[in-house]
Amino acid sequence: MFIPAASDWCPPADCTLLLPAVSVGNVGQLAIDLIISTLNMPKVGYFYTDCLVPMVGNNPYATNEDNSVELCTNAEVYALPSKSLAVLQIRSSLIKKKSRPFRQALTCWIKKCGFAKVVLLSSSYAYQRDDQQILGSPFRYLVTPGLQTSVADIMKELQWKEMEKVSLYPGINDEEKKISIPGGGFTKQMFEGCCSEDIHMAVVLKFCSEGDNIPDAFALLDHLNKWLHLHIPTNDVAPHWKTPSSWRLLFGSGLPPMLF
Repeated sequence: MFIPAASDWCPPADCTLLLPAVSVGNVGQLAIDLIISTLNMPKVGYFYTDCLVPMVGNNPYATNEDNSVELCTNAEVYALPSKSLAVLQIRSSLIKKKSRPFRQALTCWIKKCGFAKVVLLSSSYAYQRDDQQILGSPFRYLVTPGLQTSVADIMKELQWKEMEKVSLYPGINDEEKKISIPGGGFTKQMFEGCCSEDIHMAVVLKFCSEGDNIPDAFALLDHLNKWLHLHIPTNDVAPHWKTPSSWRLLFGSGLPPMLF
């Protein structure tokens, strides 16, 4: 359930919603952090649910002492009316066996808001790629039937590769195929749910491995920016994404000098 921060917030008719999947390397969440920080998006509310691990913390996008004391929760909504853009940031993992009710609640909210399109940022295990996925671009996309018509020409112009289907029984029966996104969290289920609910949704993902996934987040965002033009580059230079202040402690505070 969406709870507005101050007054009722209603997205414009042409509003795009971006959200991450809690997937391998947290690449989608890191990319969403960069979007919020770079565009300086104000918080308009939070998504209240008992399906996510509870958490609370300081403002991850603090720029001074005054706003550093603001609190953040596990699922918050940010918006930028000038770009007709809304973002749902998810900061904790799903509680076991509560993926389905979370997806249902999320789908109901998306339909209620009437977003023009939804883009899910995700990732998948690089080591589980099949032969056709190893060569070429590490990025893939999926679109629901409702969005396919309006973006088909754009995807073709950008030369993006659609996520391949893999055999259900490799080497035995290669006729039966399905979409497989190992390490993608609820990506596949959310996509299939949006297909059945006729929601205009796209999945944009990157193959990667666990580790320092900051470069993967930057790469995914640069890739997405070619389509959505979230941040316009200047002088034909690649867009400069602003890292949030919270990333300074992404890998801890370092070793105490007293150890040496």
